[in-house]
Amino acid sequence: MTKDSATRPIRIALPNKGRLSERALRLFEQAGLKPASLASRALMADLGDNFQAIFVRAADIPEYVADGAAALGVTGSDLVLESGRDVTELLDLGFGRCRLAVATKEESGVTRASDLPSGTRVATSFPRIARNYFESIGVEIKIAPMSGAVEIAPHLGIADVIVDLVSTGSTLRMNGLCEIETVLESSARLVASPSALADSTVRTAIDELSTALDSVLQAEEKRYLMANVPKARLDEVRAVIPGLSGPTIVEVLDSGEWVAAHAVVDADRVYQTIGTLKALGAEGILVTRIERLMP
Repeated sequence: MTKDSATRPIRIALPNKGRLSERALRLFEQAGLKPASLASRALMADLGDNFQAIFVRAADIPEYVADGAAALGVTGSDLVLESGRDVTELLDLGFGRCRLAVATKEESGVTRASDLPSGTRVATSFPRIARNYFESIGVEIKIAPMSGAVEIAPHLGIADVIVDLVSTGSTLRMNGLCEIETVLESSARLVASPSALADSTVRTAIDELSTALDSVLQAEEKRYLMANVPKARLDEVRAVIPGLSGPTIVEVLDSGEWVAAHAVVDADRVYQTIGTLKALGAEGILVTRIERLMP
């Protein structure tokens, strides 16, 4: 343990704007790390006693983390891969999902990236990923680097094809483009500096933070369900709400025919679960959100 690591807050690089920023701040707040005071253009904010947030461009976060300016960072996995920097991925945070795709003009007639002719010009904000991808499928290309509005490149004659982030595909369709291949799937990740992980004191704090964030993510997909159920149908109830390791069954005071069943259930199946329980005679069904879940 170094003296600095024992006294200096652990820095976390967070996106300074956009949806990634909003979702990251919400996640950290749910995990108990709410910024002490956050102005609209703040560059830093305390996150409790041990952590300090610094707000930078999402594309720059791999650099900050790899260089040790921040011990941790939250950014897209596409940006991590494009940077080529040495960082350690700790968690897939699940939000900011999109894909990096190859797209061309609808009238081109090309349906596979491997059918593109040698020398095809490709406009993209991800030159490293695009170059590596086309090398992997044996197509020689010329990169036309762009920093924004990549979808207009084919119509301006800058490039024949684009490699760009796609969420719903509506922007491509609006610009007369069609997606022909997916290069990679991306989402927000929690990444760490190898040098920070090598410090035992910092590593302990990072592990605790990672566990806290993961417990929030696990809870988002689950609900806590309670219901009074007929004791005679308990075996059927167990099949409906198996929970994490079986439902918790509690005797109902002054009732020999009923028991209370408590279980964690999948959020996306709550509607069906309630319907099935009611068909089995369940009463007093209550469903609540879970703040954190550590299986």
